[in-house]
Amino acid sequence: MIKFSELNLIEPLQKSLLLQGYEIPTAIQAQSIPFLIKGKDLLGVAQTGTGKTAAFSLPLLQSLTRSAIGRPKAGKPRALILTPTRELAIQIGDSIKIYGKFLSIITTTIYGGISQLKQIAALNRGVDIVVSTPGRLLDLINQNKISLKGIEFYVLDEADRMLDMGFIHDVKKITKQIPEKRQTLLFSATMPNEIANLAKGLLNNPVKIEVAVQSTTADRIDQQVLFVEKSKKRNLLSYILEDKGVSRALVFTRTKHGANRVAKYLEQQNIRTGVIHGNKSQNARQNALKGFKDGKLRILVATDIAARGIDIDKVTHVINFNLPNEPEIYVHRIGRTARAGLEGQAISFCDEEERDYLFDIERVIRKFVDVRVEHPFHAQNISDAKKSFARKNNNRATSGANGEKRQKLTSSHKKKRPKGGNKHGIMELKNIKSQNSRKKRPQSGKN
Repeated sequence: MIKFSELNLIEPLQKSLLLQGYEIPTAIQAQSIPFLIKGKDLLGVAQTGTGKTAAFSLPLLQSLTRSAIGRPKAGKPRALILTPTRELAIQIGDSIKIYGKFLSIITTTIYGGISQLKQIAALNRGVDIVVSTPGRLLDLINQNKISLKGIEFYVLDEADRMLDMGFIHDVKKITKQIPEKRQTLLFSATMPNEIANLAKGLLNNPVKIEVAVQSTTADRIDQQVLFVEKSKKRNLLSYILEDKGVSRALVFTRTKHGANRVAKYLEQQNIRTGVIHGNKSQNARQNALKGFKDGKLRILVATDIAARGIDIDKVTHVINFNLPNEPEIYVHRIGRTARAGLEGQAISFCDEEERDYLFDIERVIRKFVDVRVEHPFHAQNISDAKKSFARKNNNRATSGANGEKRQKLTSSHKKKRPKGGNKHGIMELKNIKSQNSRKKRPQSGKN
């Protein structure tokens, strides 16, 4: 197994990595860093949590250090990292400062939702690296507060999310401001046609590195689904959280209002809870994230867009209060747990209107999600409907070893499941036809 010490990184970077206890690079780091040090363009297919921030930050810091020519010029950074959300921009900026602790590289972070004044002041003092969201960066470009004519290193992170959030045209405008002679990196969890075409125009003979198969879930995540009437979901959530083994849980809702309602309910149950979504102020979102990371808040309720790119260590549970209407979102959500070699649990609530969502998820991940029936709010009618669908559409479903089914919900709920439980194991899904077009789905709200 390769170590960071074998990747030809300069001594100050090695020192900062050792200080953080990092010895073994992740797959994307081990594969990317040697090429990036050589100045190659890169197309990375990787999801949040794979270690891609360090994969591009370390070579970037090394390159800028080796080519440094004194203090950076006012308003003329040498490197630009473009990312879709404020939270992700802040996290990347913080990570770069940690990795560059023993270097003289100056980094600043630019995003909307707060005053421009401090950001402009930082640019005027001179910075090497700018980490920014598209909207605020365009604002400052239009005000002549920043010039991208000196950019040598360009990183486009979470490109597919840029597309989803409607930023792709802003990205193209920004790219036109950057010299063609540069090193360019593009990272995306998925590769839709528009992103593939964007990559062709941005990258020059790139190295392509794909470290995770799209729409797969980690083996060390214990996935469970609990069938429940919509009106009983909050009660079920409270029941689950009675288990102290749920020590750090991300709870996902489909809408902003839904997130607020869930957070308010949990606070009424004396469960310290934070909430992040698009209607929250930047300060409120950052305070909630900090409280969750520091362990002051046990639960963080979030919508998908607000939580995109958030990288929090030691999340023990991901709870899908609402199932997402896209299987890829499910994969992304549950990938927030079981990181850095740890195990985790993903617990999904499914009401009658969400059965189609569950079918789609199982089709994409190519396995049945374990069904937990031993809880006070089990909705047998929904469970029966799922079993009926599976029997009709897949006769090749297999059960677990010796027909036994896992029941574990959380660390303290370790009871034997009766024979004939609901875990079906791996199944062949290619012949299953979607019934989504025949059923009306609940409307997905804005995040």
